[in-house]
Amino acid sequence: MTLFMLLDFASVFVFALTGALVASRAQLDIVGFCFFASLTAVGGGTLRDVLLDRNPVFWLERPSYLGVACGAALLVFFTAHLFESRYKLLLWLDAFALGITVSAGSGLAQALDQPAPVVIVMGIITGSMGGLMRDVVSNEVPLILKKGELYATCTLAGSAATVLASSAGLTVAYVALASGLVTFSLRAGSMIFGWSMPVYKSRPPRA
Repeated sequence: MTLFMLLDFASVFVFALTGALVASRAQLDIVGFCFFASLTAVGGGTLRDVLLDRNPVFWLERPSYLGVACGAALLVFFTAHLFESRYKLLLWLDAFALGITVSAGSGLAQALDQPAPVVIVMGIITGSMGGLMRDVVSNEVPLILKKGELYATCTLAGSAATVLASSAGLTVAYVALASGLVTFSLRAGSMIFGWSMPVYKSRPPRA
């Protein structure tokens, strides 16, 4: 089992937990839990593989990824009631999953000898699209679009870290670690300290 496969399994499990937590907030049945968990877990990786022309897509080659997602859904179905603030838990799990998926997506693109811009875009897509699908389907404002949320910037920085760490001659494992740490640290700082990027503010046109 390769490093990127392990990262995919880890990201599938953690992102599936966030999808199942959204299902718990919507008070869905167990099938709804599995649907949201699976959609969130494999959404970003599926788009990544399609764009990189990887055939078959990772979860079609190994359906066990869907088993992991459904297992996470079952876990949340029976334990979600134990947590007072499911939304806060969702945010932290999403941040952790973000670090893993950005590392996996950008690292895989680099392993396929893609140029730096493609590596960065694949990291962003892998990290953000699963959560985006989850939030759109559940009729919530996607985290990536919320004002003041440092989200897309985290995926960009983590993907860039993959390129820079690799250029510095680090091993694949350390490149993945650097990417994950940069992504998670920025996202955690956003939630704890309120870090954010400047936003556009409209101004009246000049006369």
